[in-house]
Formats: sequence, structure tokens, C-alpha cells
Amino acid sequence: MAISVFDIFKIGIGPSSSHTVGPMKAANLFIKKLKEQNHFAHVVRVQVDLYGSLGATGKGHGSDKAVLLGLEGDEPETVDTGSIDQRITAMISDKCLQLSGERSLDFDVDTDLIFFRRKALPGHPNGMIFSAFNAQGGCLQKSTYYSVGGGFVVNPDESTAEKNIIEDETPQPYPFDTAHELLELCSKTGYSISELMLKNEQVWATEVEIRENLLHIWQVMQACVDKGCKSQGILPGGLKVKRRAAQLLVKLEHESESSNAPLGIMDWVNLFALAVNEENAAGGRVVTAPTNGAAGIIPAVLHYYVRFVNRADDEGIIRFLLTAGAIATLYKKNASISGAEVGCQGEVGSACSMAAGALCEILGGTPEQVENAAEIGMEHNLGLTCDSIGGLVQVPCIERNAMGSIKAINAARLALRGDGKHFVSLDKVIKTMGETGADMKTKYKETARGGLAVNVVEC
Repeated sequence: MAISVFDIFKIGIGPSSSHTVGPMKAANLFIKKLKEQNHFAHVVRVQVDLYGSLGATGKGHGSDKAVLLGLEGDEPETVDTGSIDQRITAMISDKCLQLSGERSLDFDVDTDLIFFRRKALPGHPNGMIFSAFNAQGGCLQKSTYYSVGGGFVVNPDESTAEKNIIEDETPQPYPFDTAHELLELCSKTGYSISELMLKNEQVWATEVEIRENLLHIWQVMQACVDKGCKSQGILPGGLKVKRRAAQLLVKLEHESESSNAPLGIMDWVNLFALAVNEENAAGGRVVTAPTNGAAGIIPAVLHYYVRFVNRADDEGIIRFLLTAGAIATLYKKNASISGAEVGCQGEVGSACSMAAGALCEILGGTPEQVENAAEIGMEHNLGLTCDSIGGLVQVPCIERNAMGSIKAINAARLALRGDGKHFVSLDKVIKTMGETGADMKTKYKETARGGLAVNVVEC
């Protein structure tokens, strides 16, 4: 199965890649299928049922908004984030939406958008069913979709692949499914991990296009940090969580960057991560890396590289993203990046691992050291639960990204001080993460029914 770096880094909106980006894409796929089957013109009513984690925490994660916007034809990459609240308010009050932006349709969120809080579909914790009906009440089309993490959406009726992942069979010059295979390829070819990943990416686009698109991803990440550093106020959702990034930036700008060195650098890394995840919690534009809930770690570590590493340049940024993408594919293929499936170890843990390995490479690490850094990044996130308070991607999610960013930098530094030889391989830690996620109780996997979610009183 071939996975592109651009499957990992996707531009979307907050607060969740699996709960917001995925459902919006599923709605788009449903409309596309209606048109392909020549049903679109006959639809008079649409019903959407959300199950499992989507049903349990979907409202806090914006799944209802995502479904409505997707049914109107909006896509995560291009939707106007500034107009979302106004549009949703109008749809709810008018009990009407514009199907694919083309046809006015009656839609009552109380009866046509149903959250099954304690019922799950068999294929994955993030399941949803879209149904379309004609004027006689007959069902024209009924489609099931699973949002499997990181914005990936699959229809089990159209895929028999393991874990319902639709396989891309595009042949790559250097295919790999495990870290062991990746290291062997690097040894045989003399390529670094980023160089090998770049060669594989060229089956889909030219080298120039790949570099341009990766730098565009970086620009979106930068814009997210910048906006997060300028925005103030209270995050939506009812917890009354105050945005901190803007105030922290003011404090840091009035201090010398060398004050309390080297620990002062940690404050800046914390700032970058907080800015991204506060923006994500507010429903702003972010890049899945590999998910929205963990979207702050890759940008924070990249900002660390640009701001504090001598001779940082665009080439380093490109290599960083390629290496991180290669590591992410290993988690996607051999475990999961879905918090609803394996807990937050699959989100923040994977992002920490990706950032650690990527930073190690651009700081001069060998492929073996990169693999070691990625392993360290995950090993010390094993068992991390997803127990967000109120079903919102705020507490502990925002601070957890800051902690994951610092941990990634430290993992890279530990690996660079070694020779690449270590006791636990990346493949073994990925396998362990998947097994740990399978053993983890459901209440700790993005349901808001365990851990901090029930032991902290919502204010």
C-alpha cells in the first residue's frame, strides 16, 4: 500500500481530523455518489447518523457543523472558516441547507442529524451512515463511511482492505512497510530517509511540484501559528478555556531570547504548539500532522528548527516533512493514528515520533539515528489515553501538544548522542502501540467517558 506524504499532511479545519475533516469529506463523497447514481435531482430529504466516538463526542468536536458544511459542498481545504458560525446558525434556524450548493433542502438538525452516543458500527469507532430519500419516502441511497484518523475516510462497501483502508497500488521505486525495510533500503541505496521518500513521491508528482507543495504546507503551518499568536479570548464549547498564546508571546518578546538559556527556548516551543492547538480548538485552519488533535507538534518543532538552529533553510524544511511523512506511514500501515481506535498515543505519540525522527535527520542524523529518535518519541508515549474533558479538543489536548513537542526535541538529541544502536526497534514499539490500543478500555479512547473527562468537573 502506497501512502503519500500529502495523505499525512492535509490542510483542513479544527478541531478534529477524524471528527471534523473526516465527516466533511464523507458528506462530499456521499453527494458525489448521489450524482454518479443519478439520484441527486430526486433527493428531498437527507439523514445522517453518527456512531461510536462520533456519536459520543461529535458535538464537542464539531462533527455536526462538518456534516452540514460538507452537505453544502464545502471542503476542509477551502471552506471559509470566518463564515462557518454564521452559516451554521442560519441553517439551524431556517431548517434548510443547500445540497451541494445547488438545491434547497429541508433539514432539521434535531431529527435529520442523529448522535448515537453509546452505539457503534462494526468497522471502526468513527462510523457514520448517510441516507437520501425521495418524495415518496423511499431510500434512494444509503452509504456507510468510517473516519479512520488523520482525515482518512473509507467506505467499507468499496474496500475489502484490512482496516478498511483503500489501497493505492501505485508502484513505487522503493516501497517499504516497516522501519526495518526502510533502513535496509537506505543502506542499499545510500539515500537518507527524506531522499528515499522524495523518490517515492515522484510517482505522483514532479520533484519541483513536491517541493512547492511541501513549502505550501509549511506556509499554512506558519499562518496557523501566526494567527494563534494574535488571537485572544475564550475558546468555544463551554469549558471557558482562555487562549494563552497571545499573552505568552508578549511576555517572550519582552525578554531576551538568551535569558534562562537554554531553557528559555522551551518557552518558545511551548508557544508555537499552544498557538496551533488553540487555533485548532477554535475551528481554525490547520494541517493534520498526522491528526488535528496532534497538529501542533510538527509546526512547533519546525519553528524551533527555523528560529534556533543555525543554517536552517527551506531544504531542511522539505527534508523534515518528507522524513516525518515516512515515519507516519509506518504508524498508518502497522497500527493506527486514530485516538478513537488506540487513544492519544496514536495521535500525540505518533506526532512526537514523527517530529523526533525528522528533526534528527535535518540535524545530521543517520537513518539509524532517525529510527532511534522516532522510537524514543513513541516509547515514552505508550499507553497515552484520549480523555478530553467535555469531549472538546482543549484539555488536556492543547498542553499535551506542547509537552509532545519538547519530548520530540529531546528524543532527537538523545538519538544524535548515540550511534543508532538501541534495544527496542521502531517496528517493535509501533506493534506495541497497536496492541496497547487494542487492550485499552473504550472509555479512554475519545469517548469523554473516562479519565480526566469524568474526574474533572466541567465549569
